[in-house]
Amino acid sequence: MVELVRTGIEGLDEILNGGIVKHSTTLVSGNPGAGKSVMGLQYIYNGVDLFDQRGLYLTFEENAQDLRQAAESIGFENWEEYVEAGDITVFDKQTLLREHEFDASLELLLEELAEEDYERLVLDSLTMFQLFFEDEQEKRTYLLKFIDILADNGLTTLMTNEQGAVFPETDIGLENFLTDGNIYLLQTPTDSGVNRYAWVAKMRKQDVDTDIFPMEIDEGGITVFKNASEFSMMGGEESPL
Repeated sequence: MVELVRTGIEGLDEILNGGIVKHSTTLVSGNPGAGKSVMGLQYIYNGVDLFDQRGLYLTFEENAQDLRQAAESIGFENWEEYVEAGDITVFDKQTLLREHEFDASLELLLEELAEEDYERLVLDSLTMFQLFFEDEQEKRTYLLKFIDILADNGLTTLMTNEQGAVFPETDIGLENFLTDGNIYLLQTPTDSGVNRYAWVAKMRKQDVDTDIFPMEIDEGGITVFKNASEFSMMGGEESPL
């Protein structure tokens, strides 16, 4: 039987039929503001808060203080407490980009994994990670190596990826085929703001619901809603799972 890791995100685990496959790497893609970083923060925070699972958060785009403020702004009020206790470890852009070489960042990560046990990891974002490499072949080689290292060290990983297109079928990259799962976060403009949606397009080794479901971001993070037919593109009532 496939062992699963629950995200703790309301509605998402039900769509995944229990959670993400243990030791897998899932790519979370979306255009700016779709909620990718929120999902990453929520996955790491829930790991500690709900499941007693320690997590690593790697960010090439934020410093640790900005990340703390972002977490606390959406209701993850114990974020700093968990960081100080060592339950959440943050490698921010100042640390990861210090040497401007991927091998240096990888060595730092491996040293941490050799000394401490973690169950979850978030890489935010793969878009910035790719700037280390000069061509597609080098990027592919290092990404495969990196994914294998994470699995070998017992980590269940989310990687975020910036997507230029609103609809994913027009903007699919190599990384979508190299990872074990693909989750797309979509948003469509309305007169009053945006409607948000989650689509689990692929998960190896498990059956998932591949419909597109409405979601919202509010205090406490992301909620995904099961009954898509009850959510009107024009602003209908939402029914949570």
